[in-house]
This record gives sequence, structure tokens and C-alpha cells, in this order.
Amino acid sequence: MKRGISGTYVSVEPFHLFRYLDEQAYRYNFRKDMDDFDRFKLAASQMVGKRLTWDEVTGKNHEPQTCRPN
Repeated sequence: MKRGISGTYVSVEPFHLFRYLDEQAYRYNFRKDMDDFDRFKLAASQMVGKRLTWDEVTGKNHEPQTCRPN
């Protein structure tokens, strides 16, 4: 795992660590009986209808909390 992450990325942020681990798990689980094109088709078919915005990636999508009077 460590070799796969350090060999692929220059810097790994702890905030996004679960995403890096998911990618490495995906690569490991689909390493046999598939070539690069088959893996690409599978990954592309799983992206349809999903959207990731820059604010979600950077963690800025949260709304500020406000105090409500009781």
C-alpha cells in the first residue's frame, strides 16, 4: 500500500487519505483478468450521474453554523 501511494503521488493530504486508499483498493481488486481499457470502461461507467465540485474536494462546501435563538 505504502509503495503504491508513494510511487504514484508527490504529496498525500491526510484529509483525502480515504480517497487515495479507495483508488489503491480498486486497482488491487481489478488487477487480474482486465487490461487498462477494461478498467477504464468500468471506472467511467461508475462515474455516470455523479458530480464532485472543487468546494467538496477542498472541504469548503460546509455552511457556516449559526446560532438560533430558543
